[in-house]
Amino acid sequence: MEPDDTWTSIRTQCEALEPGAELITPVSERPFGIERTAADRIVVRFEDSGERRSLWREQFVVFLERLDEGTVAIEHLQPGVEPYASIVTLSDEYGVDDGTISYDPDAVGGQSPFLVPAADSRAPPEHVHDDAVLLAALLERLDADDPAALDTDSLTDLYVLASDVQHGADRLRRSTRAPLLERLGPDQQLHGRYGTVRRTTRERRRPKDAETVFAALDERGIPREWVTGIDRDKLDIVLAVTELEEDEVYDVDEDVYVQKTSVDEDEKYSRLQGLADRIDDLEDAEGAALREELDDIEDRLEEALSAG
Repeated sequence: MEPDDTWTSIRTQCEALEPGAELITPVSERPFGIERTAADRIVVRFEDSGERRSLWREQFVVFLERLDEGTVAIEHLQPGVEPYASIVTLSDEYGVDDGTISYDPDAVGGQSPFLVPAADSRAPPEHVHDDAVLLAALLERLDADDPAALDTDSLTDLYVLASDVQHGADRLRRSTRAPLLERLGPDQQLHGRYGTVRRTTRERRRPKDAETVFAALDERGIPREWVTGIDRDKLDIVLAVTELEEDEVYDVDEDVYVQKTSVDEDEKYSRLQGLADRIDDLEDAEGAALREELDDIEDRLEEALSAG
């Protein structure tokens, strides 16, 4: 295929990427998205820095000429060339094999090992936001006050989304701990719109080594057997290598619970796109009314907080 035809194919594949999809540079693994294409360039934006960069048609032609001469080793790619390489592998002419990029008659356009689907490219805070939106939308149409009355599919979705929100929110909460502690002095409180936090200190105790503990006990005439007991790890080893039965040394209680085994991220993302499209389809008057309603709710919340 001629360079002009390849360039047209590359542009077409870039324009066909689903919204939110990203590419990864092969060596530095920097994520970037396609912002727009033009006759002479493809404009990309790097997610880690917000930097926008134009990738010029002429430079693609140079890279393609190198590929026509043979393979290009990925590990030798320079940083400035990396995004060109990632995008070229979207074409239906070139593929990646054994650490090199080369002509591949079996290549499928739009597929690349450096392509990250939109459903997988979201940052952790975006995951929390999206899962919370999906959970809110589900709660709007379900009677969650009576879970037993829900159909099985809805009950399963409710459990999965609530679990995802819980775990995602907990990870996000932990990520805020260190920067908050840097801003919190002793006996100080920080007030936000929705609540207050303060510095709290808890002591966690762990025994010193056995020799130190026994020496302290001996010094005060305390019998060692008062603090010795069953070591569970050692007991499990004995169970594994002897004929001792578990029920002879353990009381076993069975705890039955529901375990989430998989999440369909593609379905979640598709549903999110549907919700976004519904919001975009609001007529101007409805959209303005919704914004006014939200502003009124915030004003009333602020008044209530200031009055308290």
